[in-house]
Amino acid sequence: MAGTAGTPGTPRVLRAMNDRAALDLLLEHGPLSRTRIGKLTGLSKPTASQLLARLEAAGLVRVTGTSEGRPGPGAQLYAVHPGAAYAAGLDVAPHRIRAAVADITGRTVGEYELPTPGRHPAGPVVQQVTDALDAAVKAAGLARSDVHRLVIGTPGAFDPTTGRLRYASHLPGWHSPSLLDELAAALPMPVEYENDVNLVALAEQRLGAAKGHGDFVLLWSQEGLGAALVLGGRLHRGWTGGAGEVGFLPVPGTPLVRQVTKANSGGYQELAGSQAVPKLARELGIEDLPSGPYTEVAAELVARAADHTSGPYRELLQTYATRLATGLASLVSVLDPELVVLSGSALTAGGERLRALVQAELEELAAARPRLVVGNVQEHPVLRGALESALVTTRDEVFDTSR
Repeated sequence: MAGTAGTPGTPRVLRAMNDRAALDLLLEHGPLSRTRIGKLTGLSKPTASQLLARLEAAGLVRVTGTSEGRPGPGAQLYAVHPGAAYAAGLDVAPHRIRAAVADITGRTVGEYELPTPGRHPAGPVVQQVTDALDAAVKAAGLARSDVHRLVIGTPGAFDPTTGRLRYASHLPGWHSPSLLDELAAALPMPVEYENDVNLVALAEQRLGAAKGHGDFVLLWSQEGLGAALVLGGRLHRGWTGGAGEVGFLPVPGTPLVRQVTKANSGGYQELAGSQAVPKLARELGIEDLPSGPYTEVAAELVARAADHTSGPYRELLQTYATRLATGLASLVSVLDPELVVLSGSALTAGGERLRALVQAELEELAAARPRLVVGNVQEHPVLRGALESALVTTRDEVFDTSR
């Protein structure tokens, strides 16, 4: 029936569209005056005033001050109310769980890192998750019930047909077939699960080097070697969630790895993963290797190599670039992406020098010629992606004023 609330084109729906446009502008630009919002949205001053009054009454915006620099009294400035809603993210790795809470504007308001050492979990996974989340919520000065949505990032992926975690045998305690049901029962908010590298790609697409790009590959090197595939603006996850598990990719230059899921490794991982960098350094006669976890050792060696223009460190960087390009050649030959983002500590440590070497090698190994860039989101990128993912849905729900 014409005029029914919620019907496209009705006043309520049009108001909701204008409301959302104004809220998105405030998120993008920060505090704006009524006049500025009117100009950016194309709304008249009376309509903009009504819109802001409506959003203020709903608790979605608030007055944050007045503009300065012009004669006469300053115009009131409006901003999205940070406390309108909160979202949380978890970054799960074999030896720790990192948790954070963000307000609706995206500002992180609470963080916590829970160590989970050893081959076996320190406690039930559900307890670890709730402990990490509760500590981050407490650091934010909130209660668990204040969190609107939670996104958990893990290595591998939960198979949508079975609910079990695949491609991550190195993550202790996370493979129970009842785990997702147990987490749903323990947590009062909606929970989503996403591959950790996919979340890094989301962070780069929303905030970093891939902003504005709808077709790109993100190559990630941390504990493992993986990729995220964004095609037509959307993450491509594959039938079982395993798209992008490129560490298992057979490549020349390393023996063929069989039973890869049992070994939790494959040809590309053996050739160009973080654990291969210290081994390569020793083969080249580099003796003063740093100590620590292999991911940190690899990053330090790559950073040193990027600062040398001769000697074994130069050879280390060139060989590493060739190895990286060897696997990338298969990806770009199949996908033909517009952009390749290099991310993870072992790749970002090499900076522009490593990027340029990989670009040059890739142009000799593949017919496709995507542009390579170094990722910009380098501080806890998995966690940042989890927060961004949770905020997308949270904003859609909280900012919907048509209901």
